[in-house]
Amino acid sequence: MAGGRRPAGLALGWGCCLLLCCAAASRLEISMPAVMEVEVGDTARIECNFYIPENASYTYIDWFYVDRSNRQVRLYHVTASGVLEDDTEYKKRLSLGEDKALSISAVTVQDARTFVCQVGAGSYGVGENSTELSVYKVPKAPEIEPSSGGISVHSPDIPEIAKCVSKNSFPPPNITWHKNGERLRAQENDVTVQSTLTRESSGLYTVSSTLYAPVTRQDRHSSYHCTVHYWLRGQSHALESRRVKVNIFYPAEHLKLQVVPSSAPVKEGDNVTLVCESDGNPQPVFSFFKKKLDEWQDLSSLTEPQSGVLNLHNVDKSNSGTYKCQSLDLDDMSQIEEAVDLVVNYIEGVDVKMEPSSTLLEGQSVTLSCDAHSPVDLTYQWSNEQGEKLKEGNQLFLSNLTFETSNTFSCRVMAPSVPGLEQSKKVSVAVEGKPRIVAISSPLYVRQDEVINLTCKAIAFPRPTVQWSINGTAHEYMDNQHIASNLTVRVSHDLLQAGAMCRVINKLGVSEKHIQLVDQKSTAESQGVIIVAIIVAILVVAVLGAVIYFLHKKGKILCGRAGKQDITKPEARKDKIVVEVKSDKVSEEAGLLQGANGERRAAADQSEKYIDLRN
Repeated sequence: MAGGRRPAGLALGWGCCLLLCCAAASRLEISMPAVMEVEVGDTARIECNFYIPENASYTYIDWFYVDRSNRQVRLYHVTASGVLEDDTEYKKRLSLGEDKALSISAVTVQDARTFVCQVGAGSYGVGENSTELSVYKVPKAPEIEPSSGGISVHSPDIPEIAKCVSKNSFPPPNITWHKNGERLRAQENDVTVQSTLTRESSGLYTVSSTLYAPVTRQDRHSSYHCTVHYWLRGQSHALESRRVKVNIFYPAEHLKLQVVPSSAPVKEGDNVTLVCESDGNPQPVFSFFKKKLDEWQDLSSLTEPQSGVLNLHNVDKSNSGTYKCQSLDLDDMSQIEEAVDLVVNYIEGVDVKMEPSSTLLEGQSVTLSCDAHSPVDLTYQWSNEQGEKLKEGNQLFLSNLTFETSNTFSCRVMAPSVPGLEQSKKVSVAVEGKPRIVAISSPLYVRQDEVINLTCKAIAFPRPTVQWSINGTAHEYMDNQHIASNLTVRVSHDLLQAGAMCRVINKLGVSEKHIQLVDQKSTAESQGVIIVAIIVAILVVAVLGAVIYFLHKKGKILCGRAGKQDITKPEARKDKIVVEVKSDKVSEEAGLLQGANGERRAAADQSEKYIDLRN
């Protein structure tokens, strides 16, 4: 570009721009938003920004709205002298800001129209601009309700799946349907959607949509929901309903029959439940049968209608067998059946035998054998009457039998493979023998003419009889194999002299023992004589001691080192003076003191004290 000259085209462009800027600066300008979106119930504030050249003042400002007939209706007339509000349907809902912006409170759907701002500026003319007020109401979350009745897969017509409703929206939204999260399209796979649009008195819209679609057995797990779509500020929004399932009716294809409880083998005495389930909906009609020989016995009387449950209480081996459940689908009248075997474990025929089985005598031995029958393996355990375990196995050997070992023994039969299955049987082992007296009240210290009780206790089997050698009132009682007899008699002189004899007799022999009676009175008199002798001896010792002490004081008895008498260490030649001190308690003499051989010790041996006096 030589000489700094500019191209002609560039110069022409700058010139046009300068002319346009000058023209714009020399005229009245008004700017307003083309569209304003306001939610129903909110306040709409429409601004009117204007420019007057050379900072001139406006002559007036007028606000209008355009009615349905496309006629402008004035709302405000603003001048320098004041503000005039026209009497329109907007009265009491309008306000004017200091910047002359128009505010409309509590916007309704009827306010969706065009508002015009007109400004007069004298010699600069009149200018105006407009804003379209767009009113909206966000719809509530859609409400969905599935079909109230069940839908059969064999339905001849396309069934209604669900209905969706969206309330209080503006403008009206659209509703779409979804199955398992995927959108359903009308006219595809016989899917049909029917929609209804209702305008409420408030001017808001309620949209309802009903979905019709065929169903299959797999649709029992399907979920359906609807979505409401609406526009806001130029963007699309959506609200989803909750997901629902539809009750699908379909026939059963399989049956399941099981024994409950199934965790453990069934044993006699259990309560058993047979449960029949199908994969159809609704559940079909169930019937139960038990195989008896080559026929099926109907058990429907033992079940509740359509429950599919058969309860068997306190079962035994007769309940074992094959059971069958049969289902009947009332929709297509199809039948399916399933069978199961019930095994009731049991123990029967528990028997205990003794060898030898003849009468057992003391000193003999016996073998007890236990046997039982069961479809499973058994174990055996023996215990005595006190519950003490004696031996494992089906035999128990008892040797050297006595009356004391005679007892009741129990055989416990158990099935280890069936927890809780067991039975017991008891057997009594009776040992026979002649009586043996085990306790008798002898010797017995008595007084003449007093009434006393004589006791004799023996053990024997068979039960013996007790005979006394004297007359009296006898009372007998049995304790297991022990028999005790108490005889009440009055002590006579002859009885004191002869005593009493107890005889115990059964068919195997006799046992007898003598009861010795001791007169307490004569014993007490001899005790008194001994006491007097003791007292005299004590007095003699005291006098002798006093004489020795007196002689010592007079010097008659020397106690020097050479002539000292050793009275502490005994010598073989020293003479002894021994005083025997005996107990003066009569009651101790009357007690029954026995030595190692069982004989009563002499009274003089019961309590002795010695005093040793030496020269």
